[in-house]
Amino acid sequence: MRLMIASDIHGSALYCGQMLEAYEREGADRLLILGDILYHGPRNDLPEGYAPKEVISMLNPLKSHLLCVRGNCDTEVDQMVLEFPMMADYCLLELPADPETATVFATHGHVYSPNHLPPLKNGDILLTGHTHIPACDDIMDMDGNRYQYLNPGSVSIPKEGSEHSYMIYESGRFQWKNMQGKEYMTWKTDSRF
Repeated sequence: MRLMIASDIHGSALYCGQMLEAYEREGADRLLILGDILYHGPRNDLPEGYAPKEVISMLNPLKSHLLCVRGNCDTEVDQMVLEFPMMADYCLLELPADPETATVFATHGHVYSPNHLPPLKNGDILLTGHTHIPACDDIMDMDGNRYQYLNPGSVSIPKEGSEHSYMIYESGRFQWKNMQGKEYMTWKTDSRF
């Protein structure tokens, strides 16, 4: 399975369009969106191309391709206009290509994060958005269990000098790419710890 992972569209039709072009170009089987789909939130400036109604019309036709979790800017009102489920706080994914079958805990990042871990077992992967900063870090809890923390960055409002970006997962490999498809970071599940 080839999975595209993106986060933090924040109502930008411009960057949502680029994300969907990348999804088609990548030939991914599914698109996992890690929250903050329509609204930009009070801490962010309006993203370029802010047009939430256009984002709705772009995403609804792809409802059978989308897996989504709720971000801190997503509300029940948003769910009323989106034709795919997006109000779950997290989803769990099993990576079939991983020899040890790692579980991915995918969430937005405003509730669970490296500083407030969800229930994970040693070797699992925490996948979040929220910070708008790409990440690939080893983390350890107080019991000595180790996890991998991954973040695709933001589609529309990248921070700390990062690029507008997304991730691709396939066959045990995560790739971070800018919106033009240029890879700038990679991590393989067999390189864990």
